[in-house]
Amino acid sequence: MTDLRVLLHAPTAEALARARRNARNLLMARPEAEVLIIANAAAVASALATPDDTDTHLRLCGNSLAAQGLDNPAGLPVVEAAVVTLAECQSEGWAYIRA
Repeated sequence: MTDLRVLLHAPTAEALARARRNARNLLMARPEAEVLIIANAAAVASALATPDDTDTHLRLCGNSLAAQGLDNPAGLPVVEAAVVTLAECQSEGWAYIRA
């Protein structure tokens, strides 16, 4: 297990694009790092519309999916609530970065 665990928070489409770039750059520099991209709000629709090679690190907010009436045909991983996942990961020592 690595000591570097980074949580990238993406609440908008633009933030999701930044988070994906950040994840790629981080993993190129530190391949052993653990990276999670948490998408909520408008970023959820963007994530569903634009598949990406970083989607293995992506987690969609279930509350945002429900609130926007969105389906997840790609089967991307879903967390119950972005706010809960963000708080839990930070309490476990993950570094938080808002993209």
